[in-house]
Amino acid sequence: MRRDIFQAVADPTRRAIIALIALQAMTPSALAEHFDTTRQAISKHLKILTECELVKQEHQGREIHYQLEIDKMKEIDSWLEQFRKIWETRFQQLDDLLLTIKKKK
Repeated sequence: MRRDIFQAVADPTRRAIIALIALQAMTPSALAEHFDTTRQAISKHLKILTECELVKQEHQGREIHYQLEIDKMKEIDSWLEQFRKIWETRFQQLDDLLLTIKKKK
């Protein structure tokens, strides 16, 4: 079963993993040091993130380093952009209303 990117980022641990590897590529062991869980649990999260193409693997000798796939993150940002525009419009309407009320006083 293939998961989508929104299922992947729904989990707080996976969001934290994304935040960590956004800064630098990391191994599962290095990631596990940041969590109160096992390396195996982190590997399962990485598998889901890899399936969704949010992270990619890079083999360096015997170790696998995971790094963020920026283009996939852009898909999330594009989807959110439609809502960002709605929010900005509503905030502007609220600002206008508040300004009108203030002028009436």
